[in-house]
Amino acid sequence: MALVSPTTSSSIRTNARLTDSHGRVIHDLRVSITDRCNYKCVYCRTGEAGAQYPELAIEDYLRLIRVFVDLGITKVRLTGGEPLLRRGLLEMIQELAKMPTPRGDPLDLALTTNGHLLHGLAEPLKAAGLRRITVSMDAVDAPTFERITRVPGSFEKVLAGIRAARAAGLMPLKINCVLLRGFNDDQVEAFAHFARHENVVVRFIEFMPLEEGRLWSPEVVVPLSEIVARINRTLPLIPLPPREPGETARRYAFSDGQGEIGIIAPVSQAFCGACSRIRLTSDGKIRTCLFSQVEHDLYGRLRAGADNDDLRAYILRTVQGKEARHHIGEPGFLKPSRSMVHIGG
Repeated sequence: MALVSPTTSSSIRTNARLTDSHGRVIHDLRVSITDRCNYKCVYCRTGEAGAQYPELAIEDYLRLIRVFVDLGITKVRLTGGEPLLRRGLLEMIQELAKMPTPRGDPLDLALTTNGHLLHGLAEPLKAAGLRRITVSMDAVDAPTFERITRVPGSFEKVLAGIRAARAAGLMPLKINCVLLRGFNDDQVEAFAHFARHENVVVRFIEFMPLEEGRLWSPEVVVPLSEIVARINRTLPLIPLPPREPGETARRYAFSDGQGEIGIIAPVSQAFCGACSRIRLTSDGKIRTCLFSQVEHDLYGRLRAGADNDDLRAYILRTVQGKEARHHIGEPGFLKPSRSMVHIGG
């Protein structure tokens, strides 16, 4: 499959930058390239609906991403669903790796995967130009892991994928663990040891109301304070400063200097005030927040014949309407119009 990088007119590269009405600079684009997934994790696909939205041609994703990058996006993360299921992924990464930012720097190009197919793809992904990878892994013992994914044999495949990614040099290698009380909250201490033993950065994520069903409640959330307190009892932690203002994870180093963990706490310690993200769904809709009730049809404009200047103007207007914050746990809170697997992680 041969792809040609989308060209841009000289009028596209301007001083315009993605800044919302709250003064936040948007530089991080999450692009879902499929909402298909080969796992059925209990906290995500609590129903059995499967894929619900179409996928764009790889060439269309590349054109839309190019317009975002010309507006100042410096980080692009490919997500799903499960992006390793998507045909043309390696060719897409090759083209993105050749797509410089307006300052001439290479894109910070990353991918989030469940890791099931990663063992055989880690080296090709690295060779194509992928810089970093994040693996979703919600337990470090096979029975618990497979009870969550509902796929027999999944644990060993993901563990092999993590080790292959490390060997390929896709570093720093991050492991995302969504914690749910009563499902996998007994894994906290074991994950801390896993981070040290496997030379990975484990990031615990507070469970958000983004599942297909109605599993979420405040009682299911394992908050940041509890995670830190539990790990501190056996492996003392030292808080680390953020690398940048919009960083989502609170970072901690182990006191002996061997390893790091992070905690993403959107429920107990929301970080909306420094949000620098925008999302593009697999069917080409802009979502300004995970919890948006409204989507903005960017691909519909491309399909109707909009040129890159028109697309850029539409993105700029859309970002101006980015929400100030989410309202999880507040009276009247509404779940988003799509679940997480159909939005993109």
